[in-house]
Amino acid sequence: MLSTYTNPVYPYSRNEDQDSERPSHHKVVIVGGGPAGLSMSIDLAKQGVESVVLDDSNTVSVGSRAICFAKRTLEIMNRYGCAERMVSKGITWKRGKVFFGAEKVYEFDLLPEEHHKLPAFINLQQYYFEEYLVDVIETLPEVDLRWKNRVQTVDARTDINLLTIDTPDGIYQISCDYLIVADGANSPIRNRLGLESKGQVFQDRFLIADVVMKADFPTERWFWFEPPFHPEQSALLHRQADNVWRIDLQLGWDADPEWEKREENIRPRIEAMLGQDKHFDLEWASVYTFQCRKMDDFIHKRVFFVGDAAHQVSPFGARGANGAIQSVENLAWKLCRVLNHTAPPKLLRTYNEERQYAAKENILNSTRATDFITPKSDMSKVLRNATLNLAKIYPFARPLINSGRLSTPCTYQHSALNTPDRDTFENAPPLGSPVLDAQVQHHAHDSWLLDWVGNQFVLMVAEGGDEQDELLSELSNIDDLEVLLISRDLQPASHQGINQLTTINQLADMKGLLHQRYDLSEGAAYLFRPDQVITARWRQPTFNDVTNAMQRALGHQLEEAQ
Repeated sequence: MLSTYTNPVYPYSRNEDQDSERPSHHKVVIVGGGPAGLSMSIDLAKQGVESVVLDDSNTVSVGSRAICFAKRTLEIMNRYGCAERMVSKGITWKRGKVFFGAEKVYEFDLLPEEHHKLPAFINLQQYYFEEYLVDVIETLPEVDLRWKNRVQTVDARTDINLLTIDTPDGIYQISCDYLIVADGANSPIRNRLGLESKGQVFQDRFLIADVVMKADFPTERWFWFEPPFHPEQSALLHRQADNVWRIDLQLGWDADPEWEKREENIRPRIEAMLGQDKHFDLEWASVYTFQCRKMDDFIHKRVFFVGDAAHQVSPFGARGANGAIQSVENLAWKLCRVLNHTAPPKLLRTYNEERQYAAKENILNSTRATDFITPKSDMSKVLRNATLNLAKIYPFARPLINSGRLSTPCTYQHSALNTPDRDTFENAPPLGSPVLDAQVQHHAHDSWLLDWVGNQFVLMVAEGGDEQDELLSELSNIDDLEVLLISRDLQPASHQGINQLTTINQLADMKGLLHQRYDLSEGAAYLFRPDQVITARWRQPTFNDVTNAMQRALGHQLEEAQ
């Protein structure tokens, strides 16, 4: 039992599928009620697709587990409707410090630029995150969330999936067109299907201890290499909500996990770190050995793996939960459009291609961080310590320090769904990168670009250019497309009839941030996918440019072999 949080207990209820003589059929079934599974159901619902979520428990995460949520994850949560609640409850931070021994080596700022709706990072216990997702789901009629429903077997076929499910009322069966597996790193379904997640197990152990205390430490990420209170090892300190502080202590491969988890053994370690006079209560503790691994293919017939079931990284850099949510947003919009028959099934293969690239990037960064934090040879340790000493004086050495390079969104720069640039944009986000936010005004009210992008294709067009009214009028008739007309002030130039078009919204870039961040000139345009990723851009687009780019992003131009 935690002293600062009481896990909600969600009721099991019998569903109508249990009374059906034959297996009921659903378009999408999701297995797992953790961050990835819950997020997938919300993303699908926001785009009009119903799903069934099966979870074998009846509550959210026990223990804080993942705590660091990056700006990109918060942007996705903004689309789901729970970012504001997360930021309000969580601990916002953007600064960090790195120590070697008792000395500070350097500090960093993750978001020095102003005028973004959401912060660089927040720290929030995973159980709050999951609870907020469940609260959103309870408002969505498209989601059927079933607690105490354990999947026993999966028969994965080329045209359908058949599931056998155990409940307090007995066993029943359902079928589905697509099965989303989000049942965690040890994924029972992945194992039952005879599939592997391959990679590296790191021979080291770490203690996670969450302690409750009132402390005057700043709200920053502090990382120590070989601190005096924990010689020859590493340590990490983070603040969470409710005056809970996360402490990570490296233990070494020979540590006995059961012995280390005892409070009488944890307390002296934390007292050495915080000081004998610091009062604290131990809230939760765990000893872990981490792995960096992934499946060779995240798709098996009509089964899709997301989150830790598909790819797993060490906790350094906060890439686990953040990477999982980005996988969800990548798959959801594609699955929706295949189900509503506006995209061919081959579009789904790009989920594997784009997220394999992202998983490799995350694993590479995670592995490098682990190797730097826990050098496995005397020479590696000498080089690491030399780098730390240099970094105290010389800025060039600081980027070489890797205490867990914090999660950044993957850029699908080489995706087959992008329309290659024919024009040049300076100092602007490249194709395949997510939306870069900026403050705007709508009808004289403050707003953010972020609030206008997502769930469908969005074309952001800078006001100006020849024959723009005709182009905007033509674009207003395209299904699944909304247009944002960006002016430099609150009084946009006259556009005959444009104000009456419901698919065109006029935003004022009063601070000039959109023009600056996207290198917008008159008539320039960016096309965003439904997952808020830039897929095409032009200086002066035509109607055919936009429609062809949408067709390409929907997978109509992919080779059949894919």
